[in-house]
Amino acid sequence: MTVDATPRLIKASVVSERRQNVPERLDRAGATASLACAVHCAVMPLVITFLPLVGLAFLSDPRLEWVLFAVSAAIGITSLRLGFLEHRSWRALAVLIIGLGTLATGRVAEARALGWWAVPLVVAGGLTVALAHRVNRRLCQSCGSCGRGDDRSCLTVAATAQPHDP
Repeated sequence: MTVDATPRLIKASVVSERRQNVPERLDRAGATASLACAVHCAVMPLVITFLPLVGLAFLSDPRLEWVLFAVSAAIGITSLRLGFLEHRSWRALAVLIIGLGTLATGRVAEARALGWWAVPLVVAGGLTVALAHRVNRRLCQSCGSCGRGDDRSCLTVAATAQPHDP
C-alpha cells in the first residue's frame, strides 16, 4: 500500500508560505494603523463638536488615542524586529523610533494643552511610523528573503559577498 505524500507537502508549503508572509502582513497592518492614527489626529480638531450629535463621542476620548498609539507601537516593533532579523538594517527601526517619539511627544503636548503644534506633531509621528513600515518592506524586498521563500538571509548573503574597496 502506497501513501501519497502530496497533500502533506502542499499543506506544509501553505503553512510555510503563511509564516514567511507574517512580516509583510504586519507591515501592512502597522502602516494602516499608523495612517488611521494620523488621519484621526488630523481630522479630530475639525469634527470634535459634531461627534456627540452622531453618537461617536468615544472617538475624541484620549484613551482611544493612546490605544491607537499602543497598537501602532506593538505592531511596528514586532514587524520591524522580524524584518531586522532578516535584512539586518537599522534604518527602519530608526525611522520607527523617530516616529513613535514624535507621536508620543505630540500626544503629551496635546494632553497638557501645550500649544497648537501638538496636532502637527501627532500627524507627523503617525506618518513617520507608516514610513518605517514602508522602509522595512523595501529592505525586505531588496534583501529577497523576507516573505519570499528564500532560505538565505541577507546576513548570509552579506557574509559571502566580496568587500568593496573604495
